[in-house]
This record gives sequence, C-alpha cells and structure tokens, in this order.
Amino acid sequence: MQQHPLVAILTRLGTFVLVMIALSIMIFALARVVPGDPARMALGPAATQEQVDALRAQMGLDKPLPVQYAEYVGKALHGDLGMSLVSQRPVTTDLEQTVPATVELVLVSVIFMFVVAIPLGVITAHFRDRALDHIGRILSLTGVTIPSFLFAISLQLLAARCLPNWPIIGRLDHSLSFQPGPTGFLLIDGLLAGRLDVFVDALQHLILPAFALAMAGIGQITRITRSSMLENQRKDHVLTLQSFGVPERVIIFRYLLKLSSIAPLTIMGLEFASLIGNAFVIEMVFAWGGFASYGLNAILQKDLNAVTAVVLVAGLFFIVANLVVDVLISIIDPRQRRKEAR
Repeated sequence: MQQHPLVAILTRLGTFVLVMIALSIMIFALARVVPGDPARMALGPAATQEQVDALRAQMGLDKPLPVQYAEYVGKALHGDLGMSLVSQRPVTTDLEQTVPATVELVLVSVIFMFVVAIPLGVITAHFRDRALDHIGRILSLTGVTIPSFLFAISLQLLAARCLPNWPIIGRLDHSLSFQPGPTGFLLIDGLLAGRLDVFVDALQHLILPAFALAMAGIGQITRITRSSMLENQRKDHVLTLQSFGVPERVIIFRYLLKLSSIAPLTIMGLEFASLIGNAFVIEMVFAWGGFASYGLNAILQKDLNAVTAVVLVAGLFFIVANLVVDVLISIIDPRQRRKEAR
C-alpha cells in the first residue's frame, strides 16, 4: 500500500516539531549551565554586585530553569526572542539583518555543489579507471580532506596574486550605495531594483566564499554519485538496455542519473547543515558579516538570547533542508513511500 504524499509530509512535520522542542530544551539548558555570568559579562568588571543582580532579575536569570524556559517559549511563539546583551537590540532585528547574508551564501554554495559535483560524479563513473576518473577522484578527495578555511585563505591569496581587482572581503563594494530590499539577498534585490551594477558586484563577492564553502560538499557528493552510478550500472534493467543497443547518453541521463540521484540528495540534506557550521569560519575569513559570524560573537560574549536564537535558527535550517530532501526523494523514488506505509 502506497502512502499518500501529504500524509508523509505531515508525519515528517510532526517529527520535526518534536526535534525542534528537544533542541530548544537542550540549548536553553546548556546556555545557562556554561560557566560565566552573562549579566557580569554584559556590564563589565567595573559594575557593582547590585547592578549585576538587577540585570539578572531583569533577564529572569534568578528564576528556576523550567520557569525561564516556559517564559522564553511563550515569548518566542509571539516572535520575541529577547534582547541582545551585546547589540542592545532585539535579537529578531539582528537576525533579520544577518540571516539573509548567510542564506544567500549557503544557497549559492549549494548551487555550486549541484552544478559541479553531479556532473563530475557522472564523468568519473563513465570513464572509470581512466585519466578523467583519476583526476576527478583526486579532486574529490582534496575537497573532503582539506579544511574549508584553508581553501578560503588559498583562494584569497590566489585572487590577490592573479586577479588584483577581484573582491576578496565583504558583500558589496563600499562605493556602491545600496540598501537591501525585501529579500535581503543582494543578488535578487539588485535585480528587483534594476541595479545591474549591484548584482554583478555582489556576485563577484559571492564566488570565492561560496566556492570555498562548497568544496567539502563537492568532494563528498562526487564520491557518492560515482559509487551510486557504478552500482546501478550493474543492475539487470540497465544491462538489458545496453544489450538492446540503447545509446549510452540515453541510459545515463534518462535512467541511471535518476536512480543514482537518491543517495546524493540524501547527502545534500546533511551537507546543508555542515554548510551552516562551516560558514562560521568562512564568514570570518571573508568578513562576510552574516548570521554565522553574529552567532560566533554571541558565543564568545555569552549573549544568552542571541546564542539560543542562533542555534534554533540553524536547527530550523537543517530540519527544513531534510524535509525538502525527503519530499524530493519520495517524488523521485515512489518505493520510499511504500516502505513508510508498511
């Protein structure tokens, strides 16, 4: 019996809600048991104990943890994630300004992963044990083993040496006066505003950090695609098509690629989470000023509300990415829905 796609999606949504609740409890508790008094860190060493106690009471840190969590969840459901101790602004305001920068970087990295890794995996599988296969395997192994920050620094040095006019830090040239529009993505907002100069400059700023961020995923997905293609090439129906004289390109693009895309799509969902994590380093190297660098500063300053919000948003990204991947896999391979319905 085949499960209806809508039922499968609702089931996954219910599971992901439980995951978000568990994640919120875990990060809320961890953020409050880590050594260091956030009130003292916010006020500095010169503050009196009375001032520190007053701020702790204002933040609700003098209440039991279950009461603090219940109050936090109640406010969060109404869109109130608290005040940032560092920026002295609502955390939601900080997230509205920083999340689009990181999401734009991650999405472009995913495009790089898809455009480069899938064809490279197909090529290496098609030319197995030949020169192109060896080159592709070396490139994929390099992407998996070398840290992202080393790629980032190497790309900066290479661009500074070979392309001195190519931007290597920031999101946009300071000479361009432009305020992001409704999406917060410079590429889209630049096009919507009719500013082709902004679009081109933002794209140039994006290429190096996005490629550095995508390298690990490119290596991993290339290896998975290659092994999946080689495994499916030995299936009976593929051998039958070959015996009937069906052209190789038709077999690859119409049959093999569809079958072999399930494993890379699954890995893509996991890689999305690693992209968010690696973005912390990439944003610092390229002075990107996005959500990841905001989260790193919040952790260093023990900004409780900001830290909790950053982890929850990162978890939400991971959950949404896996939901999208699950839906795509169920569309590509209906057998998955039959397994879930049993």
